[in-house]
Amino acid sequence: MLNINVIAPDELTIESKFKFRCYPGISCYKSCCKNIDIMLTPYDILRLKNRFDISSGEFLMNYTYVFIEPKSGYPFVFLNKNNDEEMTCPFLCEAGCSVYEDRPATCRYYPVGQASLKKFDLTDGITDEVYFFVKEPHCKGFQEDKEWSVAEWRKDQGVDLYDDMNRGWKELFFKKNLKADKIDEKKQKAFYTACYDIDAFKRFVFESRFMDVFDVPQERIEKMKKDEVELMNFAFDYVKFLLMIKETLKLKKS
Repeated sequence: MLNINVIAPDELTIESKFKFRCYPGISCYKSCCKNIDIMLTPYDILRLKNRFDISSGEFLMNYTYVFIEPKSGYPFVFLNKNNDEEMTCPFLCEAGCSVYEDRPATCRYYPVGQASLKKFDLTDGITDEVYFFVKEPHCKGFQEDKEWSVAEWRKDQGVDLYDDMNRGWKELFFKKNLKADKIDEKKQKAFYTACYDIDAFKRFVFESRFMDVFDVPQERIEKMKKDEVELMNFAFDYVKFLLMIKETLKLKKS
């Protein structure tokens, strides 16, 4: 988990300015890739498993572990660390990040952190995004002269796309009923499969009686067969329906 002690107390906006630069040769280079807990989003996993040309199940088994949030019962996926003295990221190499083009959203944001807050008084599904600095003692990047706004940093690091892709997943954590019961083990497994194991979810949708139960437009079915992002967004809708967050799917009439 992110160490609360390294979070700067000031809340940032998209226009907030800061100075930061990271590059090979800076004295702290690669220090942020050691002994850190990186939570993976569904789109992170999709990008990385395709980079390695393996199934989502193989990626999850070889590179991740699961944390069950005690109060909600929601499963979250974290990247394994190497079993070395510095507990390095498994994708760290001599030159830096070996998966840089497909690095997770958390890595793209650094040294900015991001959180989503639900606007309960507005249209259902709308969230506010707030930002904060992650200031670790070892990081010398803040001593550099390059100035950014949060918006400029997000664009430069390519994190806008990741936020768009994961928006439906984030909405799963904003239930209308704040006192909702903890989800049971069966729903935990369904949540995990739908959100993180995209290949297993695809088999569930197309190789079971799923389509006999749910009324899914043919056009959407064809898109899901060809496009993993379409399938991922459908998975988010399925979990919203399963957890009774929103009536995103319709049952077939008997």
